[in-house]
Amino acid sequence: MTTRHSLLAALVAVLWGLNFVAIDLGLHANGRDVPPLLFVAMRFLLVVFPWIFFIRKPDVSWGAIIGVGLFMSAGQFGLLYLSMALGMPAGLASLVLQAQVLLTVLLAAVFLRERPSRRQLAGVVLGVAGLAIVAVGRSSVAPLLPFIIVLAAALSWAAGNVIARKAKAASGLGLVIWSGAVVPLPLIALSLVIDGPDAIAATMLDLQTGTVLSAVYTAVFASLVGYGIWNWLLAKYPPSAVVPFTLLVPVVGMSAAWLALQEVPSATELAGGLLLLGGVATAVLKRGGGPLEPKQDAPHQLPTPVPAGMTTGSEQVAEIRSNV
Repeated sequence: MTTRHSLLAALVAVLWGLNFVAIDLGLHANGRDVPPLLFVAMRFLLVVFPWIFFIRKPDVSWGAIIGVGLFMSAGQFGLLYLSMALGMPAGLASLVLQAQVLLTVLLAAVFLRERPSRRQLAGVVLGVAGLAIVAVGRSSVAPLLPFIIVLAAALSWAAGNVIARKAKAASGLGLVIWSGAVVPLPLIALSLVIDGPDAIAATMLDLQTGTVLSAVYTAVFASLVGYGIWNWLLAKYPPSAVVPFTLLVPVVGMSAAWLALQEVPSATELAGGLLLLGGVATAVLKRGGGPLEPKQDAPHQLPTPVPAGMTTGSEQVAEIRSNV
């Protein structure tokens, strides 16, 4: 990659890392809590409209579009926003959500019969150990439930990755937009059941500027601009040259949360986080610092994970989101 394009990839990592702080600020704007599922629905209304009228439907089945929408978008972000509404720190959420890389390796092995390499399995083991350490550190200072919900969000994202890979959509951005149309109605309905119509009406009648700006940032900058740049880079370069930049996302997320929200992770959480990132790096990088690529004589070996909804120059498909 050229220096200019490397800087663009790093910019995307920054946009995605800041996404978690934006979510936290929007959920608690001016001290007023926004129902998390309603907030996700607001985000995806901005992701879908008016863009769906200008972006062609991807050449995949409606079942794939619905599956990606339910797991990669509604499930992942619904659970992520819920965990943060329940007290999961933004920086720590950006870190724990990276477990989706490791979970995708395992789910692809089970459902797509893509055999992971020994190095990828070693990365999974390291990552699980890191998550266990983070869980121990988190349970000593706060309830463990939000942490578990973020892991469920990572699992939902991983399931969406597998569906997206099997669908092999030629347009990553098109899949993001069209699958996003699945999100608003179910989450609004769930919010009505969980939060009640009075809470939703009160939120919409007294919508805070911070909440609106957060929804715009997460939809436009994190989703549309971020994925637009990423898809363009992946059309020019193999995913193995671009995907290591996703390791910057939790670094940016935790740093931004420290500066903007005064979130300071404990020593135990930092140690577990470093081990988790080490596991992710082991899963996506080969010895010597280069990216892992499937062997030519092992067609069923799991390829390098890439963020979900992204396209490659060869397969026109991407694996490992964003959305953040």
